[in-house]
Amino acid sequence: QICLSLVKLLFYLAHSPLGSIVLLDFQPRQFVMVDGNLKVTDMDDASTEELSCKKDNDCTLDFPMKSFPLKCSAMGKCEGINEKKNLFNAYRYFFTYLLPHSAPPALRPFLTDILNATGDLRYGINETLKAFEKVLHLYKSGLYLQKRPLILKDYISVKGFRIVEGGDYKCWPSYSYLGCLLSVHSAEEAAAICNSQSRCQSFIITQQRTWTGRPLASFQSSLTNLIPDANAVVYIKQSSSSGERL
Repeated sequence: QICLSLVKLLFYLAHSPLGSIVLLDFQPRQFVMVDGNLKVTDMDDASTEELSCKKDNDCTLDFPMKSFPLKCSAMGKCEGINEKKNLFNAYRYFFTYLLPHSAPPALRPFLTDILNATGDLRYGINETLKAFEKVLHLYKSGLYLQKRPLILKDYISVKGFRIVEGGDYKCWPSYSYLGCLLSVHSAEEAAAICNSQSRCQSFIITQQRTWTGRPLASFQSSLTNLIPDANAVVYIKQSSSSGERL
C-alpha cells in the first residue's frame, strides 16, 4: 500500500502542470500516510529545474555506490533526470525495505522484477505504476492463486461459532501482534495457509477487511476459545484430534 501510493505520487510529480518535479530532500521522514495515501509533508525542497547540459557526459545521475548515464536533449536538458532521481530514491528508501516482504509467494517474482527494474532504472515512472497496478489486480482478484487440489474439503465447517482472536500462536506477517491474523482471498486459500503451518488446527474468516477489500482470517492451534456467533463459521482440520473429538 505504501509503495503503490508513493508511485502514484511520483507519477503525479513527473506529469505535474508545472513540469517534472524532483524532491531534493527525499527521506522517509518527508512523507506521512493520510487516509491510506502517502503525502509529502514539506515541499520547500521541491524543484522543477532540470540539469542543463551540452553533451551526454554532462548528464550522469550519481548516487552512493551507483551512477546512471542519461541523455542530453536537444533543448540542452538532461532527459528525465527529475523523474529518475525520484524513482531511484523510492527504490533506495522504500522498495528495498518493503517489497520483498509480506506478499504471497506467487506474487513475489513480480515484485522482484519491479525491484530490479527500478534499481537499475530500466523502468520509468509510467512502467513502474503499470507494474504495480498489475500486481494489485492479481492480488485483489485472486488470479495469482495456482490451481491445486481443493484443500477446504479436508476441513469440517462448524456454523454458529467463532474463535476468540489472540492469545494462541503468532505468525508473520500477522495483522495482530496477539495471534495469527492474515489476509486471504478465500476460505480455500486460508485452508492452504493453515496446512502450511504446523501449529494450525482451525481458522475463521473474520468480518475485518484490508485496504484492498480482502478479508482477514484468524488461525488457531486449538478450539478452547470458541464462542457463539450466528454469523460465523469455524473451519477445523478433520485430521486434528480436536476435530475428531468434535
